[in-house]
Amino acid sequence: MHPEIPNHDIDVLSEYREDNIMISRFAEYLSVHPNLMSAHRHSFYHLVFFTKGAGQHTIDFNHFTVEPFQIYFMIPGQVHSWNFSGPVDGYVVNFSTLFFESFLLKPAFLDSFSFFNGIAEESVINVSNEVVDTLISLFENLLKQVRSYAILKEEMLKVILLQIFITIEQTEFKTKDSITRQNSNTLIREFQKLIEKKFVTARLPGEYAEFLHITPNHLNALSKEHLGKQAGEVIRDRIILEAKRLLVSLDLTVSEIAYQLNFNDNSYFTKFFRKYTGITPEAFRKKSMSEQNEVFN
Repeated sequence: MHPEIPNHDIDVLSEYREDNIMISRFAEYLSVHPNLMSAHRHSFYHLVFFTKGAGQHTIDFNHFTVEPFQIYFMIPGQVHSWNFSGPVDGYVVNFSTLFFESFLLKPAFLDSFSFFNGIAEESVINVSNEVVDTLISLFENLLKQVRSYAILKEEMLKVILLQIFITIEQTEFKTKDSITRQNSNTLIREFQKLIEKKFVTARLPGEYAEFLHITPNHLNALSKEHLGKQAGEVIRDRIILEAKRLLVSLDLTVSEIAYQLNFNDNSYFTKFFRKYTGITPEAFRKKSMSEQNEVFN
């Protein structure tokens, strides 16, 4: 029997947790939940900072080599798995979508950080040596706070997490050219956020250009400059990614997935998927489930 891809909620994953946040040393986390090595998805935000380890982790079908002092960030809904080689340790933090919702009176607060955009390649970061000690100190402080009974504990956890996020962001965008590029990227970030909200119903670059109050040509030029792809390709890639996420679960038939993604019929969906992946949806599902069986065995 093929294993199902599980979806984990935050309230079952650690001894050190509150309603909306969980913090743990990574080795302890894995020892309590060895099943998390296999492919799974979360209903919450998830970050891991490795201080020791080797092997591979896979996020949304992209493979990354595990290295010490590497940090990665994930948003709800992404699928990932680990395949470690030898001992591994570090820190893991899970927090719900509600945890930062009203923080600083900015409901979309997390959108201001480049690594919470749901793009796997931009969310795995090898930390600069100059900030490793700072980050370790901050994560140790998180552990201390979450185990305490101090007043305003949740607020302090938010402040420490904010220090971690800003430290990473400033390290990644520390040059003047990088800062200029980040500031000029505002429209692209809005484009990416719109895709997350509307990719099922809005398929054409012109629709997104209209939402952004710019011309389709301007959108294409920005997309090519900042993402290296035409706007239509960025939209298409998001549809393909969602199709893959749905296909690794056995809850839906291929026809139901086609309907959920707003395709007129199963045949059109199959042609679309095969054209841009080189494989049919059925073959992709079979391959993914075979890989999962190997993990379970």
